[in-house]
Amino acid sequence: MEEITAVRHGESTANAASARAVRDDLAVRIDGRDADIGLSGRGREQAAAVGHLLAGLPDDALPQSVWCSPYQRARLTWEIAREGLRAAGRPLPAERVDDRLRDRVLGVFELLTPRAIEERFPAERREMERIGLPFYRPPGGESFADVSVRIREVLDDAGTAEAGRRVLVVAHDAVVLLIRHVLGGGTPDDVGRIFGYGQVANGSISRWRRRGGRMDLVSFGDTGHLPPEIVT
Repeated sequence: MEEITAVRHGESTANAASARAVRDDLAVRIDGRDADIGLSGRGREQAAAVGHLLAGLPDDALPQSVWCSPYQRARLTWEIAREGLRAAGRPLPAERVDDRLRDRVLGVFELLTPRAIEERFPAERREMERIGLPFYRPPGGESFADVSVRIREVLDDAGTAEAGRRVLVVAHDAVVLLIRHVLGGGTPDDVGRIFGYGQVANGSISRWRRRGGRMDLVSFGDTGHLPPEIVT
């Protein structure tokens, strides 16, 4: 790959509901199944802003391929962004959905607020504190170290399949953090570094460009294309 652009999906209905629950310190489970969660109205605006940005790129900067998470919120983000390209009469990239780009699987913690996890699974909460968040695996779920392994695999495969091409990835905050970790030479053993990388906002854009034999970070978590009132 010559360039990688990674977009976090627009704000999901679960993101919005969770933010309200955390604000009010509620111990609740967000309704639905994580993979099926769609976008909020603001999330759709964020996705449209991504499409507007892409539509304004010169031909030699447009993504040639899109690799997308199978989760509904990521797929909807790309579909809305793609319409921006289509409406502007711009070339549409090849598309691929890859399960390895899914969000971190949280198992029994799926769609629970932090307060709900503390109340329902106090022993697991203590175990997480003992092991450390980077390496803690909730029952039925994944650790960040686990996710880093599959992200390395998908980047290796994309590097072969997309040699010399510009690739857009549409996925999740954990995926974007771990793309940065892997491309920066990180390993599962030092995955805790991701917590120092900063926020990956909904609809934000991160970029890497090949220089010599490595992919160099150009920008990370950029929200300059989003109106301030819809940044989340």
